[in-house]
Amino acid sequence: MAVTRRTARLFTDGRYTAQAAEEVRAAQVQIVSGGPAVAAVQWLAAQPGAETAGFDPVWTSVADLTKLRSSLPAKLRRSFLTPLAAALVEPLRLVKDEKELALMSKAALKGCDLFEHILGFLRPGLKEIDVAAELEYRARIAGAEGMSFETIVASGVRSALPHGRATTTKLPRTGFVTLDFGIILGGYCSDMTRTVYMGKPKARERAAYEAVLEAQEAGVQAVRAGASCGEVDEAARSVLRKAGLAEAFSHSTGHGVGLEIHESPRIGAGQKSRLVSGMVVTIEPGVYLAGEFGIRIEDMVAVTPTGGTVLTPAPKALIEL
Repeated sequence: MAVTRRTARLFTDGRYTAQAAEEVRAAQVQIVSGGPAVAAVQWLAAQPGAETAGFDPVWTSVADLTKLRSSLPAKLRRSFLTPLAAALVEPLRLVKDEKELALMSKAALKGCDLFEHILGFLRPGLKEIDVAAELEYRARIAGAEGMSFETIVASGVRSALPHGRATTTKLPRTGFVTLDFGIILGGYCSDMTRTVYMGKPKARERAAYEAVLEAQEAGVQAVRAGASCGEVDEAARSVLRKAGLAEAFSHSTGHGVGLEIHESPRIGAGQKSRLVSGMVVTIEPGVYLAGEFGIRIEDMVAVTPTGGTVLTPAPKALIEL
């Protein structure tokens, strides 16, 4: 997409002729045979009075930038393309309107239904990838356009891996199973995590789970318009600190969700940006003890002027299977 003061033009190739005609409303569409990004930069450089064009350095790789600059006349290669001082698009996506919130709520509720289904599917000896496949199959049947990210199913000692993608490891007779997944509906992502227990947990495992649950609920309670992201993080982190588990909490408390699974803001230690009504964030503290077990509980929460509305109301009390 190339944007000037007077017009906007979307460059794409022939594969998307029909789709562009159907979906693009506020820009002219130009079908090109070469690279659309190159065509866009060349078109911008040819506009009367155009001296520079900004690009987003977060999304533009060094290789892509080199390619774009090499497509320009020699006199423009050094100065025409300049990095934007601040992102233009992402801030527009921070606050969701009523239609977006309704769509994200629907996606989140479908995720809760999937969790309820998978509880009846889990049994010792199943491979993690079998569980992920069942989740993803049922998601498609329920109308999902796809998964928000690669489904996480981490069982037994593998539950101590925060991003333990599903493997051929078999579910244990006794041990935690962490399920972290989300679906895409209408282009918007959902995200939730629940950790369940196969068999009967030991006292230490139960105590750790209760600490994570208390931390997660404290984080949810801290969500409100005007609260800083650091304050929300601290609400959850302080609970685990009191339980002697702070060192086992190795990531931020949450992140924004929308068209991308990870968007601003980041709910992390020391983050000073403030929540605004209409944002959707995750609250997902966890505890990870290498070689033993891990626990994470995650909800999507819509920010309101007076608090937060949980979009993923699936059960969070420890479930023993």
